[in-house]
Amino acid sequence: MKIVFMGTPDFSVPVLKALIEQHEVVAVYTRAPKESGRGKKINKTPVHLLAEEAGIPVHTPRTLKNDEELAILKSFRADIAIVAAYGLLLPQTVLDAFPKGCINVHASLLPRWRGAAPIQRAIEAGDIQSGISIMKMALALDAGDVLSTAVVPITDGMTGGDLHDELSNVGAALLLQTLDRFDEIAPIKQNEALVTYAEKLDKAECLLDFGMDATALINKIRAFSPYPATYFTYKGERFKIYQATIVEGNGETGEILDGHNNLIIAVAHNKALQIKKIQREGKHPMNIEDLLRGFVFNEGERLNS
Repeated sequence: MKIVFMGTPDFSVPVLKALIEQHEVVAVYTRAPKESGRGKKINKTPVHLLAEEAGIPVHTPRTLKNDEELAILKSFRADIAIVAAYGLLLPQTVLDAFPKGCINVHASLLPRWRGAAPIQRAIEAGDIQSGISIMKMALALDAGDVLSTAVVPITDGMTGGDLHDELSNVGAALLLQTLDRFDEIAPIKQNEALVTYAEKLDKAECLLDFGMDATALINKIRAFSPYPATYFTYKGERFKIYQATIVEGNGETGEILDGHNNLIIAVAHNKALQIKKIQREGKHPMNIEDLLRGFVFNEGERLNS
């Protein structure tokens, strides 16, 4: 099958690798490179780098909503477009440009968690499972008919990073299976009554609110680890948190109950968080024991104050 692939971040890389091994990928579309640093270094997306390594033409349009880009897309004469975390909305003209349509590798069990951040939102909400949906694309956000699904359990302690990697590999395998029997599959319409939306992550959400329930706080820490990472402030400095557990504790919310041997912080309902993995500004993430060898959190003081 001749394929145009559209994707951008690390999540998309195993999917593209799988397609390259078993199909003819005639073009890759990804987000445009970004400049960073004083030297204006050009940073290509992970998908861009893989496509170049494989000798596949790469296109980075800012939009697909014009006749010129549509003509280029059609010139590849591909059978189908595969989309995995591309980052650009596809207009109806693009959805109609391929004989077998456009299909999307989505990181949730649709119709739950349509939208930009399904991996993090599933863990944050305390879901016990996530998965992959291979979906025929429609103009509405993640609303197309589903071709196939695969369930992935969300285990205790699983972070957003862990689930991301698992779903990426599962998605690649499920996509190949789906393409192998593509013409035999009867698409299933999504139940609109069960739709939930995974809103885009906002950095303002990352500041921990110690007045929240302990389980909700742990879920949020796990969901946002390793990126964008939750944090608290102490004496004007920001500390990112990557791992914590719930322990018994009694104090004002955000109060440091132990800052010498451990870092234990009071939260709601006579519970506390014991921080396990932390990152001080300008430093690498580390186990809390390593930080406490040279840094002390004063007991009785409150964080984020």
